[in-house]
Amino acid sequence: MKIQLLDYAGILPAMTAMRNPMNSWDRNDTQIDFKEMRIKVGSADKGLSEKLQKAGPEHAKHLRMIMVWADINAPRYWWNEFDTYRAGVEKVSCSTMHKLMSRELTTDDFETDAKHSYALLSAVHEINVRIGRYHSEEDPEAKKAIWREIIQILPQSYIQKRTAMMSYAALRNIYRQREGHKLKEWQEFREWCESLPESWMITE
Repeated sequence: MKIQLLDYAGILPAMTAMRNPMNSWDRNDTQIDFKEMRIKVGSADKGLSEKLQKAGPEHAKHLRMIMVWADINAPRYWWNEFDTYRAGVEKVSCSTMHKLMSRELTTDDFETDAKHSYALLSAVHEINVRIGRYHSEEDPEAKKAIWREIIQILPQSYIQKRTAMMSYAALRNIYRQREGHKLKEWQEFREWCESLPESWMITE
């Protein structure tokens, strides 16, 4: 599993917006650190943010305004669980339908601790045989049948890339819910959350 941060935005306006209900903008102390070229949340804003988070997600609406974009390469069995999260999450994936047949697969296309296991090697071989048949077949209906067969036998460990946009509110929810999960990919995702700017808004 690989996660690459592409961009993030919204910390500064979120810190301003959370003060709207009490008109307390004069206490806003979040600033731009031009040396490090990043937003630095001040102690007063951090204190208010923490207070709102403790009051519940309906009060911590400012976290919904902070967004991150990331490229995530993960196995299909992990994506099946990640798809549980809808609020504050958008995803654009590489197309299995259009790109799976573009080349033969290797064991590097799968998330596995046993790249030389007979089961995986056998599955890759069977898929590649069908990819060859797919490219040599001229009948459209026969090609469709071969593609369908490949999709049906494709292991859940097949790695798919998606570009995801997620709010800090969504990440906070995921971080809490996936603590101690038996899939190591969730622990890797939680560690990535800890590396984000002002990650205390997600992890504390």
